[in-house]
Amino acid sequence: MTYYGKIKNYDSSSGKGRITPENGGDVLAFRKSDLADEAHAPEQGERYGYKVKDADNGKRYAIHLHQQGEQPNAAKEQAQAQQG
Repeated sequence: MTYYGKIKNYDSSSGKGRITPENGGDVLAFRKSDLADEAHAPEQGERYGYKVKDADNGKRYAIHLHQQGEQPNAAKEQAQAQQG
């Protein structure tokens, strides 16, 4: 199942960050290696889709993070505004 959230913080020097789920719940940690595009450093507030991994220690982590484009409604509103 794919979840969605926004980047809370990311430290490019350590390659670690945290993401806040859109639907509530605990903030999840992730690593650079979990990013679909490791060349792009996530920035605070960017929206990402991700999957959740339950670790043996009972913690949950975000994995397979992929950046999301504009919200569908935002793109629709922008197109309507351009048409006048």
